[in-house]
Amino acid sequence: MGVERIFRDEANEEKGERARMASFVGAMAIADLVKTTLGPKGMDKILQSTGRGREVTVTNDGATILKSLHIDNPAAKVLVDISKVQDDEVGDGTTSVVVLAGELLREAEKLVAAKIHPMTIISGFRMAAECARDALLQKVVDNKENAETFKSDLMKIAMTTLSSKILSQDKEHFGQLAVDAVMRLKGSTNLESIQIIKKPGGSLKDSFLDEGFILDKKIGIGQPKRIENAKILVANTAMDTDKVKIYGARVRVDSMSKAAEIEGAEKQKMREKVQKIIAHGINCFVNRQLIYNFPEELFADAGILAIEHADFDGIERLALVTGGEIASTFDNPESVKLGHCKLIEEIMIGEDKLIHFSGVEMGQACTIVLRGASHHVLDEAERSLHDALCVLSQTVNDSRVLFGGGWPEMVMAKEVDELARKTPGKKSHAIEAFSRALVAIPTTIADNAGLDSAELIAQLRAEHQKEGCPAGIDVISGSVGDMAELGISESFKVKQAVLLSATEAAEMILRVDEIITCAPRRREDRM
Repeated sequence: MGVERIFRDEANEEKGERARMASFVGAMAIADLVKTTLGPKGMDKILQSTGRGREVTVTNDGATILKSLHIDNPAAKVLVDISKVQDDEVGDGTTSVVVLAGELLREAEKLVAAKIHPMTIISGFRMAAECARDALLQKVVDNKENAETFKSDLMKIAMTTLSSKILSQDKEHFGQLAVDAVMRLKGSTNLESIQIIKKPGGSLKDSFLDEGFILDKKIGIGQPKRIENAKILVANTAMDTDKVKIYGARVRVDSMSKAAEIEGAEKQKMREKVQKIIAHGINCFVNRQLIYNFPEELFADAGILAIEHADFDGIERLALVTGGEIASTFDNPESVKLGHCKLIEEIMIGEDKLIHFSGVEMGQACTIVLRGASHHVLDEAERSLHDALCVLSQTVNDSRVLFGGGWPEMVMAKEVDELARKTPGKKSHAIEAFSRALVAIPTTIADNAGLDSAELIAQLRAEHQKEGCPAGIDVISGSVGDMAELGISESFKVKQAVLLSATEAAEMILRVDEIITCAPRRREDRM
């Protein structure tokens, strides 16, 4: 029997070298997969689901790509997770974080092969990450005091974020949209109040930002099309009880006239409810559930605009925007907060009619309407814009800014290298490896642009020996460029998140020395 029989038949384990190999290889494969999407010249991936409908997603967003993959390799799953967290936390840098972690592991593999213990490597990585972060902190620019420069910083960050996405052609336009939307939030990172509506048709350039709120609904028949100084009651209540529901209701009556009486009573009940609602002195009633034609008729007679079936996000946002609360009982009108806005009207976007609330209470909310050739383009545009919005809202809170284009990585690599020279012992190899991994990001940016990365990185490194030099890779001209002139900036928060998450993920995978896959449960024969 021996030791081998601890596990069930089909469980298998891999020990030591083999386990480490498996995890390294998996993680590097994932990193290489998203590597090509990095940078302004990064390419997109088409993801096709095998489910019904064979849905196709075209995307450049690292997190989206990895989320959609079904992965067997446990180490690769760790990378997928960090990119997801990066997406939730700061919104951008999802590709960089995976590429960096992959490179760290690639370097670690060489070190392990050179008989350096993984723990030594990890402690070296730790030191290096600290050092890299301090290097960035020294170079940070903070323009919070000066509103004008800060705004231009935001603009640059937005354009940098968008330049690696589908929106890169109109990045000024979309950068402006994103900055305006985020400036409205006045420092909250709650992106709920920025609503993005996608309408196929037109081109990406036709997208616009609307202060106010757009509900994706049509206005009912025979109701006022335009209301000024609207008082809005936002509700979540059933307005469909004016008929006895035939299905599911059992009514025993001895003649048809009794049934009619019951219907009459239901109608009366409904009428009273409507009267109560009207008593709030409103002229717009938005309901989350459906409104039957009888109460709708009553509302139309009272000159109230009734909107039914507004989806839940729409309702919550609408309440948030107009300053009202969602009500579900109407007995005491004084306790219900009504929403207000200056004007409600119907607008056309493409061939769809939408309801537009303008002049809303809370200046924070706005709606971005995206136009584009097809659903795929729109979805990708929405993802890109969402990235930009996340980064900007984080930057508004933490206003520290860095240059982009591989500049921060070179700065970190330089400092980390110096640390490696000062550190005695085997750790220094790990620290040096860390700096090589950092350089991989600008290398990849250059490679994706089809430039000679070795040449460029060597030039960059030489440039960075000078104090305070803003050199980075300018992929457009294909040479080393001045990031300050080109206006390529990134948010410090994003870079920090990339650095720390990647290091932690690499550490975690490095610590693995055994992979145990447990046996699948057997299905009993039920014959």
